[in-house]
Order: sequence, then C-alpha cells, then structure tokens
Amino acid sequence: MNFITDIESINNLRILSSDMIENAKSGHPGMPLGCASIIYVLFKEHLNFNPDETEWLSRDRFVLSNGHGCALLYSILHLFKYDISLEDLKSFRKLGSITPGHPEKGVTSGIEVTTGPLGQGISNGVGMALASKHLASRFNTEDVKIIDNSIYVMCGDGCLMEGISNEAVSLAGHLNLNNLIVLYDDNSITIDGSTDLAFTEDTKKKYESLGWQVIKVKNADVDILEINNSIIKAKNSDKTTLICMETKIGFGSDKEGSEKSHGAPLGTDSIKELKKKFEFDENLTFQIKDNVKNNFQEILNKKLKKYNNW
Repeated sequence: MNFITDIESINNLRILSSDMIENAKSGHPGMPLGCASIIYVLFKEHLNFNPDETEWLSRDRFVLSNGHGCALLYSILHLFKYDISLEDLKSFRKLGSITPGHPEKGVTSGIEVTTGPLGQGISNGVGMALASKHLASRFNTEDVKIIDNSIYVMCGDGCLMEGISNEAVSLAGHLNLNNLIVLYDDNSITIDGSTDLAFTEDTKKKYESLGWQVIKVKNADVDILEINNSIIKAKNSDKTTLICMETKIGFGSDKEGSEKSHGAPLGTDSIKELKKKFEFDENLTFQIKDNVKNNFQEILNKKLKKYNNW
C-alpha cells in the first residue's frame, strides 16, 4: 500500500460523494464519509471485477445493503471507469438519471442488486453466496475453477434489525457460506439518534451463536491496514464472516458523530471546511486530483490482468 496516495484517494471519494449530495440538495453524506476507507480497501485489494465485462461469471459481487449511501458507490464506480460519467454524478437523485437515491440493478452499471428496504441487500447476498457455492460444486474441477468468487455486503444497523436479515443470516451460518463477508458500518447512529434508543443487542454474540466468525475493527475511518487484514482473515475462514467496522458517521465534517449528517446535505459552509481539512480546493466542485485518477487506473490495470488470466 502507498499510504499517502491511498488516503488522498479515500478523501477524494469523500469529497466527491459530498459534492453529489450537496448538488442534489438531498441525500445521506454521513455514511460515505465514514465508509470511504472501507469501500476503497475492498475494491483495491480484494474485489475482482471488470467494468467492461460487468456480467463476468466469476466476478466478485458487492452489495450495498445500506443503499442510502450510494453516492459513495457511484463515486468509486465512476473512478474505476464503469459506465457512469461525471455528468451522471452531477445528476444524482434527479428524475430520469442513472444515479438514483438508492442503487437499482438494470439502471446503473456495476450495481448487482436493487437495495433500499433495509435487510434486503444482506438477504440477497446470502442467496448469491449460496448460488455461487452450488455452481462451483457442479462445474469446478480440481484443475479448473470456473466459479471462484466472494460475495461482499456492506450494511448498517438498520439492516441488522430487520426480520428478513435474521432469517437469511441464520441460513448462511448453518450452511457455512464462507464465501460471504459482511462489512458492518458500526457507527452507533440511526436517523433518530444513538442506536441505544432501539438497538442494544450484543451483535457479536448473536452472530457467533449463528455460526459466524465475527471480527472487530476499531477506527475503520482511517485504519486501512487493519481493514485489509480483517478482510484477509475473513477470506481464509471456513465460516461466514461479519466484520464490525467501527466508524464515525460524517467523519471529518463538523457533524461528525451526529445523526445530523445522516439524512441531509452538510451545507455549503461545512463542505468548504471539509475540503480545506482534506486539502482540496474549497472553491471547486466535483474535483478529482490527477494522482488519484492515475492511482485508480493502476489498480484497474491489475484487475484487468486478473480477468485476462481467468
């Protein structure tokens, strides 16, 4: 890892996502600011994909169960040259755009599952992991692994509260779907305030009792090395894995740690302060630094090499 370039790329994702939401005058900036480091490490170090072959059979799948944070996903897909232009980012949440307020499969390049209703994405992820295991058992041989992929789901507290997700994760633990890794944005905040208002169960004990491996990462806003190590550990496990990524909602902004950053734009003044803090030009919008563009291209070249080898 080149930490300086990595951090600058992560901060560029934060700024780009915040500009999308500010421009739309609607959206959820808290999650992109808190989770940019997680999605960047996942896409850079682990996810196998090809933006020119979005239906590649053995691609890894990424499902954004907490779909309200889709500005972050659209931003990273744009930088990896999926069919999402800068103009599409500027049309975020506008009628008829390919960047709606929640991800929709069949509308936007790179979106695997339509998500919005909480718990739906993580449940789809369980089904995808089961389907992948089934196909691998039928068509793989000792010498040739046609199907050899992982399913990654990012989710928030709301997804884990739902009944449908509890039924699905119970099945995943029972079947030892070790190709499923759930990245839990553990930020202790809901739209109404602290999760203590409604959600006080011991998530770690609950998932372990369902047969899952549970890993905790502190300071997931910034500790990219530990994020990477946790995903490596999950990939090497014989169990389904939940990684509790402790983040601060609205990381870096003047609304950090508050529900005020969950469901509304940060505001012009707050955005300018955020840009100054992350060393971006406060007077520019939708800026992407040249070294960040180059970094994403270098990462993409490695992904294409893996695809060609397959």
